[in-house]
Amino acid sequence: MKTIEQIAAELQGYDPQALSAQGVNAFLERLVEPVAETQSLGIFDALDRVLAEDVISPVSVPPHDNSAMDGYAFDGRQLRPDAPLRLKSVGTALAGKAWQGKVAAGECLRIMTGAIMPAGLDTVVPQEFVQLDGEHITIPAGLLQTGDNRRVLGEDVMQGQPALRAGTRLSPAALGLAASLGIPTVTVRRRLKVAYFSTGDEILSLGDAPREGAVYDSNRYTVFGLLTRLGVEVLDYGVVADDPQRLEATFRAASAQADAIITSGGVSVGEADHTKAMMKKLGDVAFWRIAMRPGRPMAVGRLSLSGSACVLFGLPGNPVAVMVTFLAFVRPALLRMMGCETLPAPLLRARCLEPLRKKPGRTEYQRGIVSAAPDGTLQVRTTGNQGSGVLSSMVQANGLIVLHHAQGHVAVGDEVDVMMFEGVI
Repeated sequence: MKTIEQIAAELQGYDPQALSAQGVNAFLERLVEPVAETQSLGIFDALDRVLAEDVISPVSVPPHDNSAMDGYAFDGRQLRPDAPLRLKSVGTALAGKAWQGKVAAGECLRIMTGAIMPAGLDTVVPQEFVQLDGEHITIPAGLLQTGDNRRVLGEDVMQGQPALRAGTRLSPAALGLAASLGIPTVTVRRRLKVAYFSTGDEILSLGDAPREGAVYDSNRYTVFGLLTRLGVEVLDYGVVADDPQRLEATFRAASAQADAIITSGGVSVGEADHTKAMMKKLGDVAFWRIAMRPGRPMAVGRLSLSGSACVLFGLPGNPVAVMVTFLAFVRPALLRMMGCETLPAPLLRARCLEPLRKKPGRTEYQRGIVSAAPDGTLQVRTTGNQGSGVLSSMVQANGLIVLHHAQGHVAVGDEVDVMMFEGVI
């Protein structure tokens, strides 16, 4: 396991006082590792869990050539591009059992969707495309090619081959695929445990009486929502005041239970509280000033207080900054800890409806509202006030406009990248 210093030495141009967003993710890729423990779960319990090993298919899907349409099956070698084909129907094949009989040249078989294709037949014409005359059908010229409307044995999954790869996060489609193979259980990584608490003497919990200079905690609830959507086990340690003994006790208790700890507040340069000092005392921690907006201060590292290393993410205190740093950095790192090999969701391109001022040298995440233009293309506008304490703007937004490190001002009509919230938060 590499130390913070060793990881930093591997990164070209590493500067903790001016670290790029790209540099943050490169650092975290080296810091975190997947949990090793696994468990076997039934399909109904495995949604959003991460496969720990490949799922090898015990059968082929489909298990035989079959019809993709209700229609008529025949030998496609009889087709001619310039002449209609007249065939005699000699029976009906239903799904669920093999048709007994033979189909000779000049003959066809009425067939239902999913029914086994008898030997020698390789093409199906949909029933609505034929002219029916008693026992005969006529197929218009140029309508079909040999092999049309036939599902081939194993075209979805072949027996003995991986149907799902280790590192796959099990989606509804993946559950259905496993079930289609007759597999009732899968081996997944155990659920990641993530502890969270807010810090600061000025933070009130829900139910506390209001007092001058204090604010109610919102960060615990947004982070709880983000973690729950991610599918981890959330351990809530509440609000911890700037008291060295309480902070140390909370860090020790959380590290004994969790794979990762997330805090908010107390990581800014020059803050007169005890959170940073306690992080330094208890772990191997780096304190960053990230070239980004919002969310400049952040701390990352490991606490080794209970015999195993617990990853620490110290986020800023402003509500929007907490959510942005979580989405940009913490979420990808936690997915890696879950064992997930899924690539990050692609950024969408949308035409900007307003000018955006931006200096090169930092990454900016502006709250945006993406909509469809009359011509069907995507367009985006900001929510207005981009202050890091304006949490209502995150409610209005459906994505973050990502203005990259080297990017400058954006003019009306320029295309920009957008990180969509749907499927993420």
